[in-house]
Amino acid sequence: MTKIWFITGSSRGLGRSLTAAVLAKGDKVAATARNTDQLQDFVDQYPNQVLPIKLDVTKQDEINTAIENTIQYFGRIDVLVNNAGFGITGAAEAYTDEQVRDQLETNLNAPIAITRAVIPHMRKQGSGHILQISSIGGRVGAAGVTIYQAAKFGLSGFSEGLAQELDPLGIKVTVVEPGGFRTDWAGDSMTYAKSIAGYETTVEKRANYFKSGEFKPLGDPDKAAKVMIDIVDHPQPPLHLILGSEGVAIVKASEGAKLAELEKWTPISISTDHDEAENFFESEQGKSYLKLKK
Repeated sequence: MTKIWFITGSSRGLGRSLTAAVLAKGDKVAATARNTDQLQDFVDQYPNQVLPIKLDVTKQDEINTAIENTIQYFGRIDVLVNNAGFGITGAAEAYTDEQVRDQLETNLNAPIAITRAVIPHMRKQGSGHILQISSIGGRVGAAGVTIYQAAKFGLSGFSEGLAQELDPLGIKVTVVEPGGFRTDWAGDSMTYAKSIAGYETTVEKRANYFKSGEFKPLGDPDKAAKVMIDIVDHPQPPLHLILGSEGVAIVKASEGAKLAELEKWTPISISTDHDEAENFFESEQGKSYLKLKK
């Protein structure tokens, strides 16, 4: 069956690769961008498959209009892809208030708002798949990108809880977590905070690396697009999908370190239990419940 996709940020980077792959497959796309002129080649090549929509993802009225126009034009939305976003590098103390707000508005508040607006339509049709384009920066912290990562960690937490809410409704959620990919994320799409003394070996080292042009990511966005299409067609898609060997290596190392830290400090952690607490037991659903002493 032909699927209807709603993709934000279709004009650049991973969003553009995904839009091209979806159209080539024969599905239909509501392709959104701030500048729809950058989508004209898609319109010329696939006039009956693509609906270009001008959208600033930080404006709720434009979100509502874009979704309603998509429903009116195509009849439904089968796949939502929250892809629009941008990166920012700098020390946490160096960002302006406006930079912090813009980052959280675009990378966290916007996908939450778009997701909330699409869910009622998916709920009524009893199906759907939501792809949240996050990052390994939503799993592993790193110096220099703290505000970007705050947004991505938040998106991951929102999506994990959301997946449990929507599963009984027939709606799937996948958090896509790319490592470095050959898009313009660290190029034209990257913004910077002012430099502050003292961060030369941490924040400034990362910023200079991005600015140097020597940053050569391993990931291929066209291959990532194919994988995302395959995931949407999969009967049991993952909740988290890491993309790229770099991402896999970084997350494995981070998770191993976190587990080792947990084991080391577990005696201190459990020492804070109430005296009435006996232990935890695992339910069939894998959730922990507190057993109290009688």
